[in-house]
Amino acid sequence: MRIHSRVIGGALIAALLTQLTACGTLFYPDRRGQIEGKIDPVVAAMDAIGILFYVIPGLIAFGVDFATGAIYYPGGKTAQVDPAKLKPAVGTDGKIDNLKLQAILESELGQRLPLNDPRLIQHRGSVEQLAAFGLVPAA
Repeated sequence: MRIHSRVIGGALIAALLTQLTACGTLFYPDRRGQIEGKIDPVVAAMDAIGILFYVIPGLIAFGVDFATGAIYYPGGKTAQVDPAKLKPAVGTDGKIDNLKLQAILESELGQRLPLNDPRLIQHRGSVEQLAAFGLVPAA
């Protein structure tokens, strides 16, 4: 009888320990440290499953994921390129050569951006923006 209660107690402790760990913190350790963002529904669902089986450990899992920020989607990444390095892509008439721009961005950022994609939306700059880059506006 004593061995039977030890097996049940060991299984209960193992189950509680697995539920005490937060899913987002385990599966996405690179997301830790975020303050806010969009909540990842997969991590929230895994934490909610913990609430279904064991209420207190499930709530702790939610608390740990919110406290560490692992429940949020990773934030958007940005990159900046020195405007002086972009000058070769701009022609004397102020038009941008997409092939040169793509080569510069690829060498600076290490990623290939599809600048010839038909879904690409291009915005026209203002005279002030051209002057900031040392370019003369052409009509």
